[in-house]
Amino acid sequence: MADNFSNLFFLGRPFSPLYSAVMKARETLYLKGLKHRYQLPVPIISVGNLTMGGTGKTPVVAYLASLLLKKGLRPAIISRGYGGAAGNKVNVVSDGKTIFLDASAAGDEPCFLAKSLPGVPVLTGIVKILPCRHAIDKLGCNILLLDDGFQHLSVQRDLDLVLFSGAKLAGNSRVFPGGDLREPVSALKRCHGFMLTGITDANRDRCTQFRELLQQRFPQKPVFLSTYQPVGANQAGSDELHNLSSLPTPLYGFSGIAQPELFRNSLEENGISLSGFMALKDHQAYSQGLLKKINKQAERCGASALITTEKDLIKLQSNSFQLPCFALKMDVHPDPSFVEFINGEVEKFCSRYTVCCEDN
Repeated sequence: MADNFSNLFFLGRPFSPLYSAVMKARETLYLKGLKHRYQLPVPIISVGNLTMGGTGKTPVVAYLASLLLKKGLRPAIISRGYGGAAGNKVNVVSDGKTIFLDASAAGDEPCFLAKSLPGVPVLTGIVKILPCRHAIDKLGCNILLLDDGFQHLSVQRDLDLVLFSGAKLAGNSRVFPGGDLREPVSALKRCHGFMLTGITDANRDRCTQFRELLQQRFPQKPVFLSTYQPVGANQAGSDELHNLSSLPTPLYGFSGIAQPELFRNSLEENGISLSGFMALKDHQAYSQGLLKKINKQAERCGASALITTEKDLIKLQSNSFQLPCFALKMDVHPDPSFVEFINGEVEKFCSRYTVCCEDN
């Protein structure tokens, strides 16, 4: 898969300067006020990336939402809802109390967030300003989180966080279609801080060097590191959390995320014995044919059960497979300084937005 992308990037390299110029021109139009930017009456936090593919935005968004909720704020998460069939201008996945849309309608990530975060509304819509306004006006939210919002310049934000995957970092550092970057590196001047996600013993040295590079290039912007730590596993159709040591073995793994090999590595690093593994495309839809294929492969490998990601499990039923199916539950653990940073930013929000702290 990586070789295929390398070949495509090589073929697309001559077009990178053109795409880069288009993205730079677009940025200039917004920042100079030649294209309208909406200012909302509540603070906006954007979590996004410069690179294509997964950087762990969804777990970080969930972490931030929980942190803000504990501080007495009323956050809402705004997502595009990639892969979801719901086509309304505003799709309320959850109002914080009731989940209205399943993964097929909302998309896997919004549905996962809605299930994981009781008390936090989750909304989707291609034109993000519309679900933003709905969350404020109809649901009483006083702070918004834009999931994958770095390139969505039409909504002004108070805090822009850019994430890099510890496994991928900046890829080949070339702009699409010649590389992994959505915009030129100069776009990072817009953000307020960075987070490198998925730090492991294997990539720590490389990530430390990349952190130093970011600090040299953008000395006024903090760079945080974060790890993923397993807390157990959930079985399809149940909210009970199982200890990893209690799971039946061997397990057959499968995953439809941006970097499925990272999930496989996480399983093996946490002592989970795998009889086989199937890597699927990001946001994979689970047809009956695919379910049968996974089940057959697991049986051939002599597996006692299946294991996948939480994002995949949200699209499955308790009876999707003949074997029990579990999802590895991972929590984000950022640098302690990240919490201090967010607390400081919230204090700044409260000095600018009365609505943000009027009930706190």
